[in-house]
Amino acid sequence: MILVTGATGTIGSEVVRQLAARGEKVRALTRDPAKAAVPAGVEVVRGDYAEPDSLDAPMDGVTAAFLVGVPGPAPNRDRVLVAAARAAGVRRLVKLSAIGTGDPETGPFGLWHVEGERAVRESGADWTVLRPSTFASNTLTWVQALRAGEPVPNMTGDGASGVIDPRDVAAVAVRALLDSRYAGRTYTLTGPEAISVPEQAAVLASVLGRPVPTRDLSTDETRDFLRTAWGLDAAGAEGVLAGLAHVRRGGNATVTEDVPEVLGRTARTYRAWAADHRGAFEAG
Repeated sequence: MILVTGATGTIGSEVVRQLAARGEKVRALTRDPAKAAVPAGVEVVRGDYAEPDSLDAPMDGVTAAFLVGVPGPAPNRDRVLVAAARAAGVRRLVKLSAIGTGDPETGPFGLWHVEGERAVRESGADWTVLRPSTFASNTLTWVQALRAGEPVPNMTGDGASGVIDPRDVAAVAVRALLDSRYAGRTYTLTGPEAISVPEQAAVLASVLGRPVPTRDLSTDETRDFLRTAWGLDAAGAEGVLAGLAHVRRGGNATVTEDVPEVLGRTARTYRAWAADHRGAFEAG
């Protein structure tokens, strides 16, 4: 039995889908099972990181677990997950982390997963840590602006990132959950190229056959956007600003061969992701 936490999120839901497609026994953990849409045969269970006792039953009989922590500075939630896994005797843990973890240049964002990674490595189980770069699916946040005929906000200037298709992150996670060859490794997962927001917009415009304009935001404009559009408080906005500045400086332009190493094929390009998700930008 493989437990997938964060089973309704961007990566967790894809891990569930890929495991189910392989015929694996999958248990999907979510706070609200009634709202979970999962493939046939997947067991859906309730669990809440803020309620440690709610994790005991979902971990029962599990041999491997995919651990998705709570975004933000909440290291205790990761430790709670790992403690529940250890108590249940789970033998293999795969932790979803983030690129730049532990790097002070990334700002507070770089600290979010430090304790979670440490807990997994010290768990006594076989462990794998995945540090993906920026998700290609983040550009789905542009849909509203494009439908309104507005330019999409660019908060990172010409700073490039090794943008990765979430399906590739999930595919690596599935390999690590099923095969002990990937234990004891930390993988930095990127796409095959470093690409900036204006370059992503140009690719998307090519796929859609219509312009996708961008608008560069100043630091003050970005701060206001984070407060109003993202609903962040002052401290949260400043933390994100530090991470965005890191990208703007070129600090996230890393491209690795970790996806090809694990999957035996080239990582998907942003263009491939955009083509496969064209309908999301055209609907409505």
